[in-house]
Amino acid sequence: MGQRQQHRATHSARDHALAVLRARNSALALALLPAAVAVVLFAAGPDVPDAVRWPVAGVAVAVIAVAAAVGVLIARARPAVTPTIDVSEADAPALHGLIRDLADRLAVPHPGGIALTPDCDSWLEEQPRTRDTGGPHALAGSDTRAPVLVIGSPFLWWMRVGELRALLAPVVAGTGPSAHPDIAAARRCVRSWDATAGLAAGAWPPRHPLLALSGAVSRLLLRAAGTHAAEMERGVAAAASARAHSVDHGVRTAAQEQVGLAYAGWDRLLTKVALPAWRMGRWPRRLNAGVVSALTELSRRDRLAAQGFASRLGERPACDLLEEPGRVDEEISLLAARLFHGGPGHDAAPWAPVDWTAYPEEVVDRIWRDRAARLFAALDAEETPTLARALSRLTEAAAGPGGPDALAARIGTAADGGTDGPLPAATTGGRSGVLPPLGFPAQPPATGRELLVEHVAAAVCCATADTTGATPALDWLDGPVLRSGSPRRPTDLKRLGGCVHSLVDEADPEPLRAWLTAAGVREDKPVRLV
Repeated sequence: MGQRQQHRATHSARDHALAVLRARNSALALALLPAAVAVVLFAAGPDVPDAVRWPVAGVAVAVIAVAAAVGVLIARARPAVTPTIDVSEADAPALHGLIRDLADRLAVPHPGGIALTPDCDSWLEEQPRTRDTGGPHALAGSDTRAPVLVIGSPFLWWMRVGELRALLAPVVAGTGPSAHPDIAAARRCVRSWDATAGLAAGAWPPRHPLLALSGAVSRLLLRAAGTHAAEMERGVAAAASARAHSVDHGVRTAAQEQVGLAYAGWDRLLTKVALPAWRMGRWPRRLNAGVVSALTELSRRDRLAAQGFASRLGERPACDLLEEPGRVDEEISLLAARLFHGGPGHDAAPWAPVDWTAYPEEVVDRIWRDRAARLFAALDAEETPTLARALSRLTEAAAGPGGPDALAARIGTAADGGTDGPLPAATTGGRSGVLPPLGFPAQPPATGRELLVEHVAAAVCCATADTTGATPALDWLDGPVLRSGSPRRPTDLKRLGGCVHSLVDEADPEPLRAWLTAAGVREDKPVRLV
């Protein structure tokens, strides 16, 4: 049954690939049609007057010249390349051996190489003939033209070896259909058309007429062959899934459960932990190790997630397949920072790594101090930065005309250039054809009052740390937190947000004063701002 499904899916993919190629051939035939008419007219001899033959010949030459130029532009267009970290066999002989054994079990060609990406996904990627940074390191005995196996780095750190092999089996099986000449040619056509359409998207036709024409032709071909290209990919995926069905099928079910868990942990780590550090020019050095810590903490808190967790700890983690997982983790972490955040501006200081042990002091504490300083500056209370003065000014601003919106606007203007500045778009390094495929989810912009609440809470946390011995800390699931310095006076941060909202929204400072008293915070003591 599985072989029949595989055979049927493969034939479907090939049929749709031929349909894509027919669209290409139809465009080529259309470009050659004037030349064919001219040949027929000249072959007819003196029966056709020169007044007809030569104008048709001129049109044919012009059409062929334009078609050749368009064809060259389309052929030379560089498809977008996923930014990855190449993994050579010297860096991961065990991982390369696992992929080779898996390809042999599936009776498919070996992938052309292995690369890692900071994303919770895995796929086969066709590589261009040349790359600025050199192609990925190929597997021994593999065809260098074969697609490269791209593995999501969180999988490598969170999953066990058996789970990773089961998860990658359908992906590696895709090298079989990909090796068919018709499917490979159809994919090259679609990638070239898509790349040309992307390049021509911003071209002004009067200034770049040839590029604009190439883009229009590519878009027409994509519309004509788009349905067949999608069905071809579905057929390839179905054939690969059917081929891999019998390989570690039971383990794959458990591995798929871990995919969702890894995605949740990775997304939480990026938004709650990595993003605050990126905004201030620091990149956490070991993001993938942080994912493991975050998911371990989730398993500790959530009994449902903890089911089977203890038994998994006894199995070998897939990152052991790397010779130096720490170094690879650092490279992936820096790539993630550049992809999802874009890097510091030209006038900013260069990025610096930060270890998880130093994160509370170098990231959390600095963010809070910067926000507190910004708040006191907006309140004109920098000379005497005490909570008592801040609460008094905030109460006056909240109760005054217009409420706290004017104060929030001043803080928002100052925050645009600081550690709370807007998230820039990911950069491409100025190289055409190297586009980041991983878009960081757009965060809804904080309203003025939300920003004001964050700054007031930061000032309170600074005062609490200065007067009660509490310390900034890192929670793997919630991000920056404040650890109480005294077990007798636990710091109830869950109530803090509501108390600050009462002050900002209702001009009522009493809930916050009660919270400060319960936490043992002295309002009259100056807050350290640096």
